[in-house]
Amino acid sequence: MEILADRILQMSESETLAMTRIARELKAQGKDVISLSIGEPDFNTPEIIKEAGKKAIDDNYTHYPPVPGYADLREAISKKFKRDNNLDYKPEQIVVSTGAKQSIFQTVMALVNPGDEVIIPAPYWVSYKEIVKVAEAKTVFIETNLENNFKVTAKQLEEHITPKTKLIMFSSPSNPTGMLYTKEELKSIADVLVKHPHVFVMADEIYEHINFEGKHESIAQFDYIKEQIITVNGVAKGFAMTGWRIGFIGAPLKIAQACNKLQGQVTSATCSIAQRATISAMELDPTKSKDIINMRNKFLERRDLMYKLLKEIPDIEVILPQGAFYFFPKVNAYYGKSYGKYTINNSNDLAMYLLYEANVALVPGVAFGDDNCIRFSYATSNELLIEAVRRIKEALLQLK
Repeated sequence: MEILADRILQMSESETLAMTRIARELKAQGKDVISLSIGEPDFNTPEIIKEAGKKAIDDNYTHYPPVPGYADLREAISKKFKRDNNLDYKPEQIVVSTGAKQSIFQTVMALVNPGDEVIIPAPYWVSYKEIVKVAEAKTVFIETNLENNFKVTAKQLEEHITPKTKLIMFSSPSNPTGMLYTKEELKSIADVLVKHPHVFVMADEIYEHINFEGKHESIAQFDYIKEQIITVNGVAKGFAMTGWRIGFIGAPLKIAQACNKLQGQVTSATCSIAQRATISAMELDPTKSKDIINMRNKFLERRDLMYKLLKEIPDIEVILPQGAFYFFPKVNAYYGKSYGKYTINNSNDLAMYLLYEANVALVPGVAFGDDNCIRFSYATSNELLIEAVRRIKEALLQLK
């Protein structure tokens, strides 16, 4: 008799975390593995934020905070939304959680019933579909492709909305593709949504500050659909604060209250010290902060380097990402080829081949809903990127 619940048995392990785990195991065995699998900036948290965390300890912020977050933190997030995105979320519409992943999970659990439909454009972040599984809802995938920059159109969305549709989930800038939606594209989607008031959107904006095209655009900026939008953000990527575990939502009041209710029964408030440090992060203007600007510029330099290097590998199709720190090239030209004991039939085969033959950890595209591609993270040094792509190119050229 199976002792585990069906919801656990049906859930997949996070493929990005799985590849990172295997890479760490190989490193522990003495293998010289270069990991381009995990989405984590290789920068340290800015000093002003670290000092705020230290001060929080000295000031004895070591007791239970309010479940949705300290009032002054939610006020700071409210001001950030207005300053950076021209969004009007009052503090009571904001819930601070233990990472953006918890924010997304709670949003889905607060909105979605078993049997509801959730639209997810593919490629997508790996956890979206697994969270929908836990909610016992039906995932409706919309395929996009490299030729249209991996972006879903308003027409495609309209064709997939039904009376059972409850939620649409997407990210911009995107993990895994690095593509971002323009104001015009978001406006066309908003014009569809206004005709379907029963449909909500979870807009994942965690890569907001790693944007190489200029101003970030939020779908919640269109007032006529703002009651249908849940904006998810956090400090992990843009402020190099992955380990601090702070995410948050801005949402219609009823949804924020529901997430607060759920969080009160699951984790209660997130870390008091991390919250105090996040106030300092929210007060940093991304157009003026040297830390944010320098990190973005370094990622831009790496993006351009990786683009040049990947373009030199035969039979890989690659487009230039506009944000985040990923490439998602099309690699299926190598499917059907072999080398030694390896035969490449799909993205998982290719990722494992490159891990063991080239000692480079990547994430197979099937994890993101596109088996023709593979994801590279370029959140590491130029030297390691150059060496990683050299190894990958050499290994791929061995395939016949």
